[in-house]
Amino acid sequence: MENKIIEALYPISFRKDDAATLGQHLKNRNNVVLIGIKRVGISNFLRFFLNHQGIAKTYIADGSSHLFIPVDLNDLVEREIFPFWILTLKRIVDSVENSVLQEPTKKYIERLFLDSMQSKDTFLTIENIKKSLAKITNENVLPTIFLIRFDRLKEIITSELFGNLQGLKDAANQKVSYVFTSFRGLTDLAPEIFTKSSISLFAQNMYIKPAEYKDTQIIFDTYKTKYTLALSDSLKDSLFEIVDGYVQYLQLALISLHESDVRLKNKAEILDFLSKDERIILQSEELWESLNSIEQGVLLKIEKDLKITSEERKSATYLWDSGFISEEKGKSGVFSPLFSHYLKQRQITKGNAVSVDLSKKEHLLFTFLKSKINVICEREEIIEAVWSEVEELGVSDWAIDRLVARLRVKLKSQNAKFEIQTVKTRGYKMVEV
Repeated sequence: MENKIIEALYPISFRKDDAATLGQHLKNRNNVVLIGIKRVGISNFLRFFLNHQGIAKTYIADGSSHLFIPVDLNDLVEREIFPFWILTLKRIVDSVENSVLQEPTKKYIERLFLDSMQSKDTFLTIENIKKSLAKITNENVLPTIFLIRFDRLKEIITSELFGNLQGLKDAANQKVSYVFTSFRGLTDLAPEIFTKSSISLFAQNMYIKPAEYKDTQIIFDTYKTKYTLALSDSLKDSLFEIVDGYVQYLQLALISLHESDVRLKNKAEILDFLSKDERIILQSEELWESLNSIEQGVLLKIEKDLKITSEERKSATYLWDSGFISEEKGKSGVFSPLFSHYLKQRQITKGNAVSVDLSKKEHLLFTFLKSKINVICEREEIIEAVWSEVEELGVSDWAIDRLVARLRVKLKSQNAKFEIQTVKTRGYKMVEV
């Protein structure tokens, strides 16, 4: 069957250092936490790693059969324990179905899933996952469970969940590996559960930084035909310098350039054009809000070319580890001119009055919610109505919540007769007041 995932067609050299490091961890059956700036391109890298036929042979190379089980927690509508475990078991079933495992094994694991669905019992579901993984490893196949966007579970992480994750490895004689993806390490997500001492024995951190030029070129080449862009080599290089390997900036930039008829002549014009795009501004804001106050302060000092103390460097090490700050010729600098521009504008507009006029996205959201007044609008529906042009790239929960928050403030400022109510785990509803 033809693989329609575009990253599966990337050259095997794509992000080769990251692929080699992750491959070595899996060869050693380690658990790994892939950490990176929000939307930096971890999902893009994993789609390549999970689907390229040459990965195991090139980067793991241990002669074993490997089964990759991606569990994308963006698919989790209800962020609760049972839905998490049943989704995990369902993804095991899906991966097994397309594997080299024997037919009786496939049917056995499918029956376990159906039993779990019927019972809706969390304990039974976890036991069935254990049985599934044990059955897989008994056929000399090594499973790796990729828990993508594990940070979405932040509110429901408990010591029991941690214990069950460890228990799955024990049930499979330590032949199961986990790959977690998160914009922060596990100790930051739930420090009372994932203590530094316990996590040092459980998983190793691996940072995914913005892509290098050659890898950005690969991503660009896969999208340029779709967006019918014809950029000269000099303009393409300028675009690459502006997005600086940050995949979400690159994808949004390509969409923005595709939508516009404007002809840009140089780097300054490209930067000016993209820095005014509401989607890019919102993405920059999400990056800023993902940092704590100490990190924000250090970032602003770097932007202003002020000296950073050793204590500040130690407290904000995440900025360097993740690639928010890069070192060139011994000098620290903020990644991406787009993000640097956002920081400058933030300082300029800080404390100034904000317009109560609706932006394009706010207007789309208002129009959609009003058309469904008194009806719950699921997050997926909101994405389709407001971000249809980037729907396939994914829209974060933060972006939706932030846009709603902005619209609420403006409706209140305008003394509008509408109010937006939050419907927990589902979405939003507009009512008339």
